[in-house]
Amino acid sequence: MHTSVTCTSLSFAWSDGTSVLDDLEVSFGPGRTGLVGVNGSGKSTLLKLIAGELTPAEGTVRVAGEVGYLPQNVTLDTALRVDETLGIAARRAALHAIEAGDAAEEHFETLGDDWDVEERALATLGELGLGHIDLDRTIGEVSGGESVLLRLAALLLGRPDVLLLDEPTNNLDLYARRRLYSAVASWPGVMIVVSHDRELLDLVDQIADLRSGEITWYGGNFSAYEEALATEQDAAERMVRVAEADFRKQKRELSDAQVKLARRKKYGQKMFEQKREPKIVMGARRRSAQESAGKHRILHEERLTEAKERLDEAVEAVRDDDEIRVDLPYTAVPPGRTVLTLLDLELAHGARVRGGLDLRGPERIALIGRNGAGKTTLLRTIAGELEPVSGEAKAHVPLRFLPQRLDVLDGELTVAENVARFAPGATNNRVRARLARFLFRGARADQKAATLSGGERFRAALAALMLAEPAPQLLMLDEPTNNLDMASVRQLTTALESYEGALIVASHDLPFLESIGITRWLLLDGELRTITPEDVENPA
Repeated sequence: MHTSVTCTSLSFAWSDGTSVLDDLEVSFGPGRTGLVGVNGSGKSTLLKLIAGELTPAEGTVRVAGEVGYLPQNVTLDTALRVDETLGIAARRAALHAIEAGDAAEEHFETLGDDWDVEERALATLGELGLGHIDLDRTIGEVSGGESVLLRLAALLLGRPDVLLLDEPTNNLDLYARRRLYSAVASWPGVMIVVSHDRELLDLVDQIADLRSGEITWYGGNFSAYEEALATEQDAAERMVRVAEADFRKQKRELSDAQVKLARRKKYGQKMFEQKREPKIVMGARRRSAQESAGKHRILHEERLTEAKERLDEAVEAVRDDDEIRVDLPYTAVPPGRTVLTLLDLELAHGARVRGGLDLRGPERIALIGRNGAGKTTLLRTIAGELEPVSGEAKAHVPLRFLPQRLDVLDGELTVAENVARFAPGATNNRVRARLARFLFRGARADQKAATLSGGERFRAALAALMLAEPAPQLLMLDEPTNNLDMASVRQLTTALESYEGALIVASHDLPFLESIGITRWLLLDGELRTITPEDVENPA
């Protein structure tokens, strides 16, 4: 029997009634599937339903085989040892006891046939670039990116039949991403991966596009999907032009028919008044003409309605992914102004900035470095959330910091209420008008933050910071493309293009960094130093 996942009549809604999936029918068979779709389409929700983390309102999920699930936000107990996280602590302890001469039966029962458990664990860690991590270390000693890879290592060691990965490259540096790519490329079973990482999605066998509650399948990887989609969209846009021309023609013909009907009516009335023929003949002729004209008009009205329906269908087939607009006043920074000063700064976890470093004018700085290098610590120190061990970080303009966890939002408040917290002087109408620029229109602005998808949550958090008073002239973003689909990354890029203040972005997403016009690359590797764009791919 083939390993598979089958969803039948699957429906799910959040507790506030917001529908996510409605009567979805889909099956996933052997091979690697990239699950794509705009933020809020239900990708992460579908994975959680398959993993058993959520219960459907209606319908069923049937899985032939064991499921392993890597969620978007991996949180591991910092007190756990690495072998406990990998799920091998009991077998490893039994193995060590047997090797030490303890022949108690329970040790053999615990170990079973898994005599090479320790070797397999170390080999898996090595394959993921974690060979330096001892099995007895605690999770609190590893970085966020390493904890993601540890969770993946645990899944690989468990050898599940179905592997679900939700944005697995979030928080992973370039080296860790390449390790994960290798693991994905060699996966033998059923895999469903949700990601905005093009390189990862180019390793899959097929793409499942979740849009408007339905899944459309595309053979091949993400690049093949984009080509197929471009061809589809060209055809759809041509159909819109044809349908528009037909709609205009039918409107003209209906208008002509109405003019002819009016003329006939006027002529018939005139003839009737002049009484040139017997009354009964003229009455019959007038009724016949009216019936004929009426049928003619109805025919044209039906044709116009059909043309309008064809036009609506054609327009619906064209994807219209809106763009965020951030044409906000008061964020501009003059070229000569000093925005930020770092002076002999030593951070809480040891990284430092020797001497001084200034950020001037609307500079765009990319902050890169390996997992655990201290990038988030540096941003939090600049934002005033952490005290430096020594030295000074001084901002000379209003700044805002958008952290990875997006915890600037209160989940119990609506999007509009969250934004209003940052701009208490703004009227409700002003808040909503500005939110529309971030694609939260009408009822969408009244959604609770807790019900938003990862990408929608990011957009709401970005709106809250950008619309804050005073307007930020220095914006700091920590891994902003995490949890964003391709359309949202494009939206973010557009938003940042129209932002006129200074920018510091910590990210491992090189295509994104290159797209937003970075003017200076800073590498944090024990010390903060400027590097050239050519050094970025292989920072030493």
